[in-house]
Amino acid sequence: MTSTDGHEIPLVAEISAAETHPLRLAVLRHNVPTRVVVFPEDGLPGTVHLGVRVSGHLVAVSSWIPRPYGDVSAVQLRGMATSHDWQGAGIGGLLLHAGCARAVRGGYDVVWARARDAALEFYQRHGFVVEGDGFIDADTQLPHHVVVRRLDRSEDGTALQMP
Repeated sequence: MTSTDGHEIPLVAEISAAETHPLRLAVLRHNVPTRVVVFPEDGLPGTVHLGVRVSGHLVAVSSWIPRPYGDVSAVQLRGMATSHDWQGAGIGGLLLHAGCARAVRGGYDVVWARARDAALEFYQRHGFVVEGDGFIDADTQLPHHVVVRRLDRSEDGTALQMP
């Protein structure tokens, strides 16, 4: 899809779990002890995988898993990865907004994630707050914190073009 000024508009679409694997490997499993890119939650009922395509190329991926946060109806964001070439271009924010809008439409109250400390600023810019103490992730051996975003029913994303 192209805008009126001739620039391509990135598209957010539902993708398969397998389509997330190359970016998970390149971005999330680069220089860490594990190379595992298949998550046990990938096939759980209700799990949705979203991706952003630019010129037909998948440049960002994320997985959205129905999983309570405490006693609140919530979705866990997992495997959020944007191609190194596209980081800082707003693609990750677009993907995050689309996933949160989808969660609102699904009736969820919260989105939460186990975020790498290196990405905390990104999540905070997009309405997430850090909760609790930090920890070292067993798979990556990198510092993480839990981040949480309470969803607002007004952000249902009806203005977005999504599946």
